[in-house]
Amino acid sequence: MSEGLVVVVRSLIGFFSLFIFARIIGKSQISQLTFFDYVLGITIGSMAASLATDLSSRAWPHWVALITWAALGYIMEKITVKWLYAAKVLEGEPVIVIMNGKIMENVLRKMNYRVTEIMGLLRNKGIFDANQVDFAILEPNGQLSVLQKPEYLPLTPKDMKMKASFSGISSELIYDGIIIEQNLRQLKKDEKWLRKELKKQGIKDVSEVFFASLNPAGSLYVDLYEDRLQNPVDIGDYKGPY
Repeated sequence: MSEGLVVVVRSLIGFFSLFIFARIIGKSQISQLTFFDYVLGITIGSMAASLATDLSSRAWPHWVALITWAALGYIMEKITVKWLYAAKVLEGEPVIVIMNGKIMENVLRKMNYRVTEIMGLLRNKGIFDANQVDFAILEPNGQLSVLQKPEYLPLTPKDMKMKASFSGISSELIYDGIIIEQNLRQLKKDEKWLRKELKKQGIKDVSEVFFASLNPAGSLYVDLYEDRLQNPVDIGDYKGPY
């Protein structure tokens, strides 16, 4: 059997083995990817690659190792679900990194986190001022859970005793300069209407548009290739090599 055919056969074995293992243990890894899960995934993937391309050794030892690591990962998942103490030891536990707007620097040093990393996670939550934070909790999977101070919480229609209208999900109309005609038809619109709306915003041609979407309320969002931003803000900590 030629080497090329051997690689194809071993690649098929590795591919479908990974597919089966991912179906068994993959959902929890995607939703709550801890450092251990990350390393486990890389290791299993590396074994599958060796199974496919390492022709200097037989395939079955690689496949046995692949099954063993996947089985151990599955067992560890079951243990952490059934035994909370094991989950605390193996996956860690939530820690408070900001309390009443004050950064807990001792906790950050213990967790090997920088303040800039925490501020980046806050910006991912739409918060650009740590003083607005009542509590910020660093979860075992690296996500940051934030509770804002009451005075900074957004005002909801329920607070105002107002009836809110359903906004729905936006549909893509243009992507990378190409009109998505199927979505236009679903919204009972046509290309003529779309070009007319673009002209209202000073856009002469669809090729200028990188992305455009329309929500059920009738609000059209348009993003151009050339956004023409004046004086973009740099939030870097120091001047880098670029």
